This record gives sequence, C-alpha cells and structure tokens, in this order.
Amino acid sequence: MKKLSLFFAIAVFFFSTTQLFAAELTNYQDFELDTLLHGIEKPGAPVITDDYIIFTAAPKYRYVGIVFDFENYKVIHPFEVLTKTNDDETKTPVHMFYCYKRQHKFTQIKYRLVFDGLWTTDPLNPVKEYDDSVNLYFSKVENLKNININTEITKNDTVHFIYKGESGQKVRLAGTFTNWDSWIYELNETSPGLYELDLPLPLGKYFYNYYIGLTAFLDNTNPNKVYTKDGRSASVIEVR
Repeated sequence: MKKLSLFFAIAVFFFSTTQLFAAELTNYQDFELDTLLHGIEKPGAPVITDDYIIFTAAPKYRYVGIVFDFENYKVIHPFEVLTKTNDDETKTPVHMFYCYKRQHKFTQIKYRLVFDGLWTTDPLNPVKEYDDSVNLYFSKVENLKNININTEITKNDTVHFIYKGESGQKVRLAGTFTNWDSWIYELNETSPGLYELDLPLPLGKYFYNYYIGLTAFLDNTNPNKVYTKDGRSASVIEVR
C-alpha cells in the first residue's frame, strides 16, 4: 500500500509540473455509445448500462483523468470532451467523459480522479470509501450486475478469445488457423487472471487450445470441445 501512496505522490508532481493539454473533441461512430453520451445533458454520477460505465466531469477543466483499482491505480485514462453543434455551426462543450467498456466480472469498482493535476474523489459521485492504510478516500461504483465473459464471435467475424487462470502467466493461442503453431498469438492480461485476444477469422469451424509453456489447455469459457483426428482434446468455435 506504500507503493500506492508513492504513486499518487508522483502523479501529483507529474501533473503539477508538466503542461496539460485539453482533451480533443470526439465524435463516436458507435451508434449505441453515441446515443448514450448525447443523452447525458450535464455532468453527474456515473451512468451504468449493461455495456458501459460512463464517468463525467464539468468541461471547465483542461485535463481530467481516472485510475481504477483493478489496474492497481497505475494507468491514467484521460477524459474526452463531448460537444454539441449550435445553430450557427459553432461547438459548445457539454461535458467531459470517460467510457469504461464492461468486459470484466466486477460487482464494484473503486477509482480516483485527477483534475488539472489535483487528485481527488469524484465530486459527482456520493459513494465513497475510506482506506485507512493509505489515508485516502476512493469513489466507488457498486452493486454492478455480473456480466458473462466467454470466448465469443463479435462483429466483423472476429473471435474474442478469453482465458481465465492464474495471474502473471504468458498465455498463447494455437489452433487449426495457425496449423497448431503456438508461438504466433499471445493473449493480453487485461485484469488479474483474465486474458483476452481479438482475432479476425474467415468463415469456418476451428479447433484451438491455449498454451502455457508447452502445456495445452482447453478454453474454460467455451463448453464446445472435440477430440481431433490426431487424438488431442480441443475447444471448437464456428464463425458463420
């Protein structure tokens, strides 16, 4: 926890001694997300949907960032600016925002914000928790509905591969689409013990396994499994 305190101290120094750039104006192409963002008329408490958690802030700041507990508060995600176009074609900022896409099975999330170099809790979120080990308050989003995280086919014939295991491993992917070469693709550990990889694949049925070292593992999020002609057990997915 001392490392956490040191991180915030370094972050405060960094943001207070370097030039901060205003977030760029953003136009989202995703229709669902764009609709959600434009439906928020003014900054407020986090907006929670099945797919997103949207954090907002007043547009008066030059820079707003957010850090999360599931990343050990090590990654600062910058807010962006949502604008509206006036009748005279000028743009007016509505709010600053950060969208967290819900890809993890969390029932609560703790976070802190930085406003122009000053670290603090979220002034628009009344839910806070005090951690006496670091003498800091953290904002919290709680009572989140669980979402399922499984290997699945997403848009554009892309397979979103998921592996759940121990943290800190190098998890590789191999299958009939790599001629069982396990050294081409490596999954990214997006949160402790959760590994992910997006891979576009042509239409067809594919057998695959995950590898840690030389040991093969079935996909523990995919119930579809087969025995291949060469006698191995493999997970199977079909892109249609």
